[in-house]
Amino acid sequence: MLMVASTKSHNSRPVSPVARAWILLLLSVLGNVEVARAFWLPGVAPTQYLEGEKVELKVNKLTSIKTQLPYRYYVLPYCQPETTDIAAENLGEILLGDSVESSLYDIRMNTNASCSVMCEKKISASEKDQFKNMIDLEYQVNWLVDNLPAAMRFHRQSDDSYSYSIGFPVGTQRNGKYYVNNHVRIRLHYHVDASDFKGYRVVGFEAYPQSLKHNQRKGANGETITACDEADDITPQLDIMEVDSIAYSYDVIWVPSPVVWASRWDVYLHANTGHIHWFSVINSLMIVFFLTVMVAVILLRTLRRDIAKYNDMATDDSAEETGWKLVHGDVFRKPRHSKALAVSIGSGVQLLVCSVVTLVFSAAGFLSPVHRGSILQGMLLLFTFAGSLAGYVSARFYKMWKGEDWKKTTLLTAFLYPGTVFCIFFVLNLFIWGTKSSGAVPFTTMFALLVLWFGISVPLVFLGAFFGYKKAPVALPVRTNQIPRQIPEQPWYISGTFSSLSGGILPFGAVFTELFFIMSSIWHHQFYHLFGFLMLVLVILVITCAEISITITYFQLTNEDYTWYWRSFLTSAFSAVYVFVYSILFYCTRMQIGHYVGALVYFGYMFVISYTFALITGAVGFCATFVFVRAIYGSIKID
Repeated sequence: MLMVASTKSHNSRPVSPVARAWILLLLSVLGNVEVARAFWLPGVAPTQYLEGEKVELKVNKLTSIKTQLPYRYYVLPYCQPETTDIAAENLGEILLGDSVESSLYDIRMNTNASCSVMCEKKISASEKDQFKNMIDLEYQVNWLVDNLPAAMRFHRQSDDSYSYSIGFPVGTQRNGKYYVNNHVRIRLHYHVDASDFKGYRVVGFEAYPQSLKHNQRKGANGETITACDEADDITPQLDIMEVDSIAYSYDVIWVPSPVVWASRWDVYLHANTGHIHWFSVINSLMIVFFLTVMVAVILLRTLRRDIAKYNDMATDDSAEETGWKLVHGDVFRKPRHSKALAVSIGSGVQLLVCSVVTLVFSAAGFLSPVHRGSILQGMLLLFTFAGSLAGYVSARFYKMWKGEDWKKTTLLTAFLYPGTVFCIFFVLNLFIWGTKSSGAVPFTTMFALLVLWFGISVPLVFLGAFFGYKKAPVALPVRTNQIPRQIPEQPWYISGTFSSLSGGILPFGAVFTELFFIMSSIWHHQFYHLFGFLMLVLVILVITCAEISITITYFQLTNEDYTWYWRSFLTSAFSAVYVFVYSILFYCTRMQIGHYVGALVYFGYMFVISYTFALITGAVGFCATFVFVRAIYGSIKID
């Protein structure tokens, strides 16, 4: 993140996206651990407030799971300061559509307030329609106090526990009438420890909205006072169609809490964690584990027998070669469309390393949902700097296949995957921009992304390719014949289509349960924090992709079909098709998107996720199979 999480800074000026990109580059190159701790670790520098000191309440975007289109808080006729201060945002926050702004709420540390009226706003007919539209689409208001999001606490009667829901609704609709939530009861929790620090620390933030009709009465000096006499009645009262103005008010209640500052996020991060989640993850992992053990045992026993038989045959000149040894002169023959395969493998390795490092940093706390946008920003930077690895890997395989058009291969490595993602992102951004949503990324941020891509990633891809082509070709255990061997007719269950369809099921099964919770977090605006389990799922996924690709390739070679390069890649990569099909099922059963732009955003980004998943799983399957094929042909005696 670009803001050090230390003392308050109410007058900080936003940093331009271009400058932010270069600052992040400098920080990443320096790699100082202490600097990383100051910028990334949650809970490093808490803020202490003195009695009566102002605690700033900031407003964030309005969100809805029915549209997936965020809007600025002040698009609705709320009480707005004369000059709105916009908080400095990191690259991830901008891409996520966050818009953190100042407000008129006057909250003082450990000072309760009752029926504090901010303003009374006249509302026009168009603004009434806007309120009605937002209420119909179930938009949620998002506030922040000391970087804590406002939440509503709900009591579970089944187990006598509590759950938290981030944000609160703009209003409610009952019997065809629309009620605006114009009064909010703010409940703030603070922690005090005189032996450790001086002052108060905010450790909890709850907000309970209410639709309230205010009363007008005369004060002691004859002035008109707006009162909240009906506040105890929680029934919605303010029908938007029956009034021409809305008075906004709030209560503030401070409550002491034993929760320490470092644990204040626990209620948010554990709000959606249940026993079903843990049971499902463990169950799926156990199933995949036993399946992969069975495949490995069968494969190793069969292989050991084959190798022993082939080595015995090598001493007997009259013995005829059979099985996978028969194709030893063609097994490393250059595949069709070798450029595309080399590019896909390089991009897949780049994405795999980016994913692993992101998960490690997230599990360690350096990247956390506590810091808005930090995970997305970290992934972008890691992907940028992993470009050298993509160039190196694609160059090594392309040179092994004696490819000559290395410049085009390197260009495709640098532009194919990032270019596809950027084009989809750019087109979707145009649609979002047409809805005037705050989720539309500014063109200055687009330029910053292009700087990261063309200024850093592309040169690193060429640098990696330079070192890859400079090295000697990968040593192969057998020579390739000049004339390709004819492949016999294959049974239907060995065909490429059936192998891909059946092979992709197991990797998808390894991530199915976790995929549900990740998609729920993304599209239902929840926090995802189980990075330890996600790391375990990633390990299982890698093992599963490796074993299923090796197994399919072994049976293919046994049937004297030596065109295994693309098969080993597509067998695992086909699991991405199941991911996208599942996203369609998730859309039909779990989503309520009624706006066509929201549907475009959903399917556009799910296609990007599926494409990314295909490259990662395909690269894992190919690399594992390549090591396997080299090993088995290097272990037999060939004249």
